[in-house]
Formats: sequence, structure tokens, C-alpha cells
Amino acid sequence: MYVIIVYDIKVERVNKVKGFLRKHLYWIQNSVFEGEVAKSELEEIKTGLLDIINKNEDSVIIYRFRTDDAFTRKVLGVEKAPIDGIL
Repeated sequence: MYVIIVYDIKVERVNKVKGFLRKHLYWIQNSVFEGEVAKSELEEIKTGLLDIINKNEDSVIIYRFRTDDAFTRKVLGVEKAPIDGIL
């Protein structure tokens, strides 16, 4: 499945969340990651994020799509981290 993860995290945890997500997904821009993952990997990501974040202060939103063909991606302005051509 294809996922997009966006977050609003207190500054003291941002680098941990960013470092963790970089192991699984592509960094797109500040606080946004996306990529193809298996269902089991998504569960691993959720568990890892819950270990890092403070559920009373932080917010993480996960958008799931069955395939990358199930949505359209359009960038207006500068593409900070293009994912075209990444295998």
C-alpha cells in the first residue's frame, strides 16, 4: 500500500521521528514522508511512532492508499525531494 505520513511534533522529538521515518519512507518536505510499504511494515511504523511521540502533545496523520495509482500527486512550486526515478 502507499502511505503519506504528516506530523506536528514537539521540537525535542522531531529529529527522532524524522530519523525513524527515513528508515521506512521517502522524505518529501518538512514533516511529510511518503512511500510504498507492506501492511506489516506499516504496523511497525505505527508502533515505532507510538514509542517516540507524546500522545498528549504530538500529532501524526497517516493517509493510506491501496496502490500509488489510487491517487494523483501534483506539486505546485518547488519539488523539495523528488521521488521520481527512485527504485
